[in-house]
Amino acid sequence: MSPAAFSLRQQLAFYGAYHSNPTNVWIHITCVPLIVWSAYVLGSHLPRPEALPSIHADFGPYLAFDLNYAAIWAIATELYYFILTPVVTLAHIPIAAFTLLTATAYASQPGSLWTAATVHVLCWLAQFYGHGVHEGRAPALLDNLLGALVLAPLFVHYEALFMLGFLKQTKKDLQNDVGKLNTELRLKKKEVKKE
Repeated sequence: MSPAAFSLRQQLAFYGAYHSNPTNVWIHITCVPLIVWSAYVLGSHLPRPEALPSIHADFGPYLAFDLNYAAIWAIATELYYFILTPVVTLAHIPIAAFTLLTATAYASQPGSLWTAATVHVLCWLAQFYGHGVHEGRAPALLDNLLGALVLAPLFVHYEALFMLGFLKQTKKDLQNDVGKLNTELRLKKKEVKKE
């Protein structure tokens, strides 16, 4: 893994460079949480790895925990976020936990696999629409699949914090970094056209 993978500023700037259009940002703010939730539902349908202990807990009819692939992904992602940005991650953990617990509980319902798959596909299509029509640029996942998939929820969390008026200096720094990256991209496109 490159050192840039552990630089919050570089990671947010990379992702932000692909999400400058306000309509596209709103599409992502809506769709990314639904994609994560539906992915957790889908991941909860996978057979539990035999190497893992069987841990299950119900917290009422709408919240449940299973140590499964979805839980492993959620925990690993939050640990990565914590390395990048401890304080912001502490604010994100309750959201991530709620998403995982509701998805795990929903996964036990009849028809949950098809519902989650439908939500997942529709949200991905909406994001491609946002990039193609509003952003005018291919999604970040075409340049860095893992980075885009892992960073999307954190980026959306930051966008929500910015909209609520938090982290003003971080927002300003990020906008400057995104501006520089977009300028570099435009210059590269001009060079390619000249050749």
